[in-house]
Parts: sequence; C-alpha cells; structure tokens
Amino acid sequence: MTISQKNEPVERTAIQAVLSLHSLTIGYRAARRQTAVVAEDISASLSGGELVCLLGPNGAGKSTLLRTVAGMQPPLGGEVRLDAENIHRMPAREISKRLSVVLTERIWADALSGYELVALGRHPYTNLAGTLRERDHDIIRWALETVGAAEFAQRSIGELSDGERQRVMVARALAQEPRVMVLDEITAFLDLPRRVEMMRLLREMAHTTGRAILLSTHDLDLALRSADRIWLLEKGRRLHTGAPEDLILRNVFAEAFASEGVRFNRERGAFEIGGPPRGEIGLIGDGEEAFWTARALERDGYLVRHNGCSGDLPAQVKVTRDESGRMLWQLVMRDSAQGHESLYDLVTALREERKEICHRY
Repeated sequence: MTISQKNEPVERTAIQAVLSLHSLTIGYRAARRQTAVVAEDISASLSGGELVCLLGPNGAGKSTLLRTVAGMQPPLGGEVRLDAENIHRMPAREISKRLSVVLTERIWADALSGYELVALGRHPYTNLAGTLRERDHDIIRWALETVGAAEFAQRSIGELSDGERQRVMVARALAQEPRVMVLDEITAFLDLPRRVEMMRLLREMAHTTGRAILLSTHDLDLALRSADRIWLLEKGRRLHTGAPEDLILRNVFAEAFASEGVRFNRERGAFEIGGPPRGEIGLIGDGEEAFWTARALERDGYLVRHNGCSGDLPAQVKVTRDESGRMLWQLVMRDSAQGHESLYDLVTALREERKEICHRY
C-alpha cells in the first residue's frame, strides 16, 4: 500500500472511537502526602478523522488530563483505552506506534536539521541501530509535505522561527503514523496569523488522514471556529463534550469560565470584559460600521440598543457618511448633537460627558 493510498480521506459510515476515557480520575500521588485529585468521573471518546479542542480555565487540569490520556501519567482511577486496550498496560513502543505527543515544552534540538528531527518519529519502527529504510524516508518526506514544512528539511532547527519549528514538530508526530495525535498548547507562542494557519492545518489533517487529533488551547475563538468537538474541563468538576455550538447553547462556557468582570456572550461566542453596564445608548446604522461601533460602545460599558430603539434614551449614536463618503458618528444627547470623525473621538466624548455629570452631582 502506498503512502498516498494509506492517507487518503477516510469515508466513515459510523463514528468509531479510537480512544476512550472510562470513569477516569486524574491527579497525583506523592510520597508521605495525600493523593491530590484534579478531576474525576471523566468519560469521553475520541473518533478518527476529527479535531477535538480541550478547553478550560487555568488550574482545571488540562495538561494533567492530556498526560494521562497519552499514557505518560497513571490515572488515580478508571482507565484510558486506545483501540480498546488499556493504554497504561501497553508497552511504550506499541503506544508510540498508535499515539504521538507534542508538548508545550521547547525541545532543544537546534543542531538537527528539520529532516533529522522528523526522522526521530520513525524510531518505533526502526531496528536497534536506528536504520531508516526507503519506506521510512518516504513517510518522513510525506509528513514534511503534509504540514507544509518541506522547505525546512535541510535547515537547522535553530534557524527556524517558532511557527516553522512547530510545523516540524507536528511533522515528527505525524511521521509516527499514529491513530491519535495529542498536542498540548502548540500554538501558545505563535502570532495570530500563525495560530490561524496551524489550526487550519490540524483540522485539514484530521479530516484528510482519518487521524484523531486532541489539542489543548487557550484560544477560545479559534477553537470554536475550528474544532469538530470541544472537551471543556471545568475546574474541580466535570468534562463537558459536544460540538462548540452545543456547549454554547447549553450555557456551559458561561458557567465554566465564570469570574468577576468576565462574561461569555452566547450571541457572539466570545468573552466580554467589564462590570455592570454604565447605561443604555441607542445606535442607528447598519452594516459592519454599526457592528464595530457597537463593539466600541460595549467595550466602554454601554448596553447598546440597535435600530428602532426608544427615543427616551439619554443618548443616541447615528452612523452616517458626509458628502465625500467619509464616516461620521453623530452623538445626540439631550438637545445637542456632536459630530465625530472616529470611534476614538466618540468614546472620548462620552467619557467626558460622564465626568461632567459626576462633577455636577
């Protein structure tokens, strides 16, 4: 069977779990100290051909869960099954043929070339001398091409940027030919374009190769847009699973990340910062200009009432254009109207108005 045949898109008539968690309790056992339980009674599954993002507040135990899932840390209770076998009873070499891991920690392999680093992914299949066969070289080249890192093959790892290095690390994990890939915060040190690119790559790779990819991340917005399923681990509580939209509609995000001054907006699928609204303000306008005007006003603490709002509101903002097509924001308060050429000027004027009212009373 050729490499291209083996990794063609997988057509699945039924979802089959390649990895499953059964009544899992995770945490640590330390000598002369009590057992520290991080989370318990966790049951979930991971299917081939899907990208699953693991989310949760800091301290919820995401890294502990990933390490337990990958067989690197024993559970306190329950079990993890890889292809229906208890992963914590499997030989390490057999695990590495079915599951690969990329952790957050930077691997110091600067002297190696990209090709040499990816070649390490073939270790489970080589002899004691580490001899690479032609098929191993085929798979190494395929892995580099799949993640768009073929151009880094002959460059040393020390010369690569963080984003390029992460691509090579994913290629190494892919070269193991695993059924499951476990990735811990691999986008943490990338800039926004590289994070978007990496998430697109992982989603496409899961769908086209039929592998299951489990990725922990703090990037909620990208996870909601990219993941087929979400695993949301609440701090000290349960693991919620489902499509991103399912969890939003069940109000799971708002409860899991609840904290003072932070709230989850179900309509936008995003967190909002700020306390109680400063007051209501009307907004008249349409299109993307009105959308971003509302964002600016909401960030400053206002509850925005859109087109058709009551004329009884103390202030209204009208989004218009002058004769030359230039954007204008007209702020109508009481019996006065002010024109502003930018949202920054508009918000500043509202703040000055608040100061004046506070000073007056």
